[in-house]
Amino acid sequence: MFKIMFSNWDALLSGLGYTLLASVIALIASLIIGTAFALMEISLHKWVRVIGKAYVEFIRNIPLLVIAMAFYVIVPQFIMQMDGFTAGTIGLTIYTSAFIAETVRAGIQSVPNGQMEGARSNGLSYMQAMTHVVFPQAIKLVIPPLGNQFINLVKNSSVLAFVAGFDLMYQGKLIANATFNTFDTYLAVGVLYLVITMPMSYAMRYLEKRWHTA
Repeated sequence: MFKIMFSNWDALLSGLGYTLLASVIALIASLIIGTAFALMEISLHKWVRVIGKAYVEFIRNIPLLVIAMAFYVIVPQFIMQMDGFTAGTIGLTIYTSAFIAETVRAGIQSVPNGQMEGARSNGLSYMQAMTHVVFPQAIKLVIPPLGNQFINLVKNSSVLAFVAGFDLMYQGKLIANATFNTFDTYLAVGVLYLVITMPMSYAMRYLEKRWHTA
């Protein structure tokens, strides 16, 4: 394994960089989109709730690879050109956002109704009460499941390998094909994924303990 890593370090490091970049972009974007659809799912307006639920259920029941391939194959044919990295990152973002939406929605609905009612009785609008009272409490509750979604996002970024996204898995596939040493190559790739996910896991545990004791 170490021989593979050192002899192909530049390629692996390049792949690691693309994996990190795709993960950070997808993490931020999916958190924003997912939170927006979570709020739509619990909206006071029925048609907004219908749109939010339809998006979440539709995306959650489609394989990630299908979504990524749609942006890689179909979108360039009919809408606009995009490279594999962009297509894979967009697919990863959309897929993850549906799961984050469900996580955030569950967190919001787990906050006692009295919090919203108390805020409204003090003169706050629905959005003000949601933003300043309910949502901060919900975020503390969903830190553990959100952490799991973020870690899954990093692992799911390997989908970029199927759309020529130059990520870590893609570089590993090229190295394995060139060296005929599949076992050591993918073992090295697995170790590099651990380098990313393990610190995230510990960071989420730290945030969970800190916020629960605050």
